[in-house]
Amino acid sequence: MSYILKDLTQAECFAVLEHGRFGHLACCKDSQPYVVPIYFAYAKGVIYSFSMPGRKVDWMRANENVCLQIDQRGTGKGWTSVVVDGRFEEFPDTDLWRSERLYAWSLLQKNTDWWEIGALKPQAQPTGSASAHIFYGIFVRSVTGRTALPVD
Repeated sequence: MSYILKDLTQAECFAVLEHGRFGHLACCKDSQPYVVPIYFAYAKGVIYSFSMPGRKVDWMRANENVCLQIDQRGTGKGWTSVVVDGRFEEFPDTDLWRSERLYAWSLLQKNTDWWEIGALKPQAQPTGSASAHIFYGIFVRSVTGRTALPVD
């Protein structure tokens, strides 16, 4: 079987983002790349996601430049891939960021397969206690994509 490779338009790339929920996030620290799978929700130029503390968050705090790759399998053996270059921004558990955290949660919780431990609604923590929930956004700087279509 033969394939034709086609570049996606910006509108086609954003359509993949709007319908996507799972991708691979790449970050880099001290010239060392790191790629992890994430669930996400996209709205108004921002990719929203959630994490617990760990390497991914530490590295994104050290270097805000990140990349997200989303793919879709087509019928047969075709595929579509979109790559987003963006800027990481954390939404800390403070009054200033409360509405952004709740908005991220509201988008993510629409799909039952996002990380179940994170399905608990964020709420105020007792004095002296910090929330382990880390909500963040990837602000889209650029987006590109390609699709491989089978040719009969």
